[in-house]
Amino acid sequence: MLSKFAKIALSLAALLWAAPSQSCTVALVSARASATGRPLLWKNRDSGTQDTKVARVDSRDGSHAYVAVFNASDRDCREAWTGFNDVGFAIMNSASYNLKDDNVPASEMDREGLVMALALSSCVTVDDFERLLSELPRPLGVEANFGVIDASGQGAFFETDNDSWTRYNLSEAADGILIRTNYSHSGRPGEGYGFTREANAEKLLRPYARTGSVSPELLTSSLSCSWLNTTLDRDFSDCRGFVPDRDFIPRYTTSSTVVVEGCGPTADTDPVVLKGLARDYIMWTALGYPPVAEIFPVWIDSVPEPLLGTAANGAAPASNEAKARRDKAFHRPGGEKEMYVDLGVLYNDRATGLAQTIGKLNRSTYERFSKRRSLKSTGSSLNTRKQTQKP
Repeated sequence: MLSKFAKIALSLAALLWAAPSQSCTVALVSARASATGRPLLWKNRDSGTQDTKVARVDSRDGSHAYVAVFNASDRDCREAWTGFNDVGFAIMNSASYNLKDDNVPASEMDREGLVMALALSSCVTVDDFERLLSELPRPLGVEANFGVIDASGQGAFFETDNDSWTRYNLSEAADGILIRTNYSHSGRPGEGYGFTREANAEKLLRPYARTGSVSPELLTSSLSCSWLNTTLDRDFSDCRGFVPDRDFIPRYTTSSTVVVEGCGPTADTDPVVLKGLARDYIMWTALGYPPVAEIFPVWIDSVPEPLLGTAANGAAPASNEAKARRDKAFHRPGGEKEMYVDLGVLYNDRATGLAQTIGKLNRSTYERFSKRRSLKSTGSSLNTRKQTQKP
């Protein structure tokens, strides 16, 4: 597979059109820090593009099939923003703003989605992704923190600019988690964005990581719906009225929250085993503003209809519905509505607020699909079951 990287890279080099800059809060969670012993990859995506969809890209000429989040306008599904493939490799990114130190023009930048689509179609392991970065033509056209996991349980962030990268392994991370926002830890100190959001995520996530109890629901329904601001040392969740939409993990520009839940780590590299394990992956996906976005489970061979790009504008119906709910909470008279969120619309004492109503639905979805997924509590291992079924 790696021998094809250079050939595929040539087609990537010819694509010069750019996607909107991304601003996200993201994390990798090791198997030891998760509630079920399955590694997790989380992306709370902020984007100038609010219309999104999920699609499956089939295998072509020996490439891997994969499912991923795409912009609605991306009819050919060329730029993936979070996803996983049929051998258990998963990837996401956050934009960085303290790495680039060159004169590469804007017309040759913002290729992160193209790189991630290429990685999903060609990579099996974390090391494969590093080899892909080394073989792509320069300039890479990226300034980003790429987060990846694989079926062996390995994970890493690659803080990447046009010429090089710095790798941070999940196996070496304190408490088994790595968190990034919109700056790189290897970049220029004091530059970039998202320092408060990273601190928010650290404060919310680390206690669960220390007890090995991080779950997809915690990430999508707690962190992605949190009103904590660590700079102000204040949780605004008890407010009922307008508050500035500033430095919360969910923001007006948040277009999705996604968690790829992997498998019990395996040392087996047999493609048959890996494909079997990948069928057990779930990409928990909520398109739109997370506090009012409905969660759906996505499998490698099954994308729920509400997530498909079937609406008139090419977006998923779930994306459009969440956007309409969001706009009810950002309705400040006199303009600048995107700068103020009305928490009283999302939450009330009768538990009938928009976020409370969707929250009940999402809890039911998690309960319905998660009961059969525990590895830690039962002591069983999907990994072992798959291997014993090999001929």
